[in-house]
Amino acid sequence: MTFLLVVARAIDGLTEWVGKAVGWLILAAVLVSAGNAIIRKTLNTSSNAFLEAQWYLYGGAFLLAAAYTLKQNEHIRIDIIYGAMSRRVQHWIDLLGHLVFLMPFVLLMDSFFVPYFLLSYRSGEMSNNAGGLILWPAKLLLLIGFVLLTLQGLAEIIKKIAVMRGLMDDPSPFVSAHKAAELEGAELAEKIAKAAP
Repeated sequence: MTFLLVVARAIDGLTEWVGKAVGWLILAAVLVSAGNAIIRKTLNTSSNAFLEAQWYLYGGAFLLAAAYTLKQNEHIRIDIIYGAMSRRVQHWIDLLGHLVFLMPFVLLMDSFFVPYFLLSYRSGEMSNNAGGLILWPAKLLLLIGFVLLTLQGLAEIIKKIAVMRGLMDDPSPFVSAHKAAELEGAELAEKIAKAAP
């Protein structure tokens, strides 16, 4: 299990790095979008390449951040039901959810997107839109996003088993949305109190 925890930590490190780097894709998408709008309004011209670049950048940010979201335990769940259960039951729900739902889905998507990307890359597939971009980079983002999610799913399974066996502390203890809001409000009130003369 020690080796598996080392693997999980390495995957966590990769996911953390990618998740933080993805923010630059959003900035690039905003700049492309703003540049396209300015050119369209001032010069009365535009290009489908600008629009497609925005889609690639936003899509890439969403796909590449999915693994980071999983690592941060920020995916949507029903807090009313989940929060009412003991932490041990929550661990079992998370583990079974990863094993039964997440992993089969991401492995299926990985196996689907490898030939999907390779076919597009080998054929030099282009957008159907006039002046559009080549399509394989977008398909590569799909593949990379799902591979990262697969790796992070594996890391989460390893960590969940380690937590349940008492080999490590819970890296993401459950805090309900209401409790998180209370803690955030208390922290904000403390900062305001310190800043007041």
